[in-house]
Amino acid sequence: MIAKDAVPLSDVAKKLGRTVGRLTFTTPSHVYNPLAYAWTAHRQYLEKAGDAKGRVLLLGMNPGPWGMAQTGVPFGEIHMARDWLGIAAPLRGPLPQTHPRYPIVGFDCTRSEGSGKRFWGWAQQRFGTPEAFFAQLMVWNYCPLLFIADGRNLVPGKLHADELAPLLKACDAALARLLDVLQPRAVVGIGRWAQERAQNACGERIPVGYLLHPSPANPAASKHWDQTADAALAPWLESA
Repeated sequence: MIAKDAVPLSDVAKKLGRTVGRLTFTTPSHVYNPLAYAWTAHRQYLEKAGDAKGRVLLLGMNPGPWGMAQTGVPFGEIHMARDWLGIAAPLRGPLPQTHPRYPIVGFDCTRSEGSGKRFWGWAQQRFGTPEAFFAQLMVWNYCPLLFIADGRNLVPGKLHADELAPLLKACDAALARLLDVLQPRAVVGIGRWAQERAQNACGERIPVGYLLHPSPANPAASKHWDQTADAALAPWLESA
């Protein structure tokens, strides 16, 4: 049964963006919230993904600086988001204070998000069309914020405990509502941290799996990641 307070995905995302946007952080020097300034493109993504029930939910960790931080799309490498997913929209202000190494320029960004290129490249090769992909899968980033500290990307788990606790509370609440809406047949964490958050939310109600993160910084992911993804998702996906 769907929870009585289940709401459309856009409402879940909008509330999450507003909630985390009110949090304060001192560990990172810069915090980007693409659910605010890249909301138009993110809404396009949610509309394209749809709210069909019974799919596999792929749970990412948080935005990358050249992916979702620019496009508003999870793992949203510029060319894949625009040319394959068919998503493009201008940014809306005001933009947050940006680090000089990580400017926010939206779809004018000339950098490529390696993990997003690998992820959506696999999706394109395996499913052919976004419609076929979203018929079986949905992708959601557990945390919508990008953190930068000491001029580098800071993963959420490295935040100070008193900063992390309210962030987890907000993201857990959004994920719980997402599960109510989508009723997925399985949730697969992309990376161990995402898997842990998925297990925390699902308990014994929904099967939880693990998928190696497609980051080019991970040597293991550079060797046949597409085959790794196929194998990890095989228990829940229909044959291509």
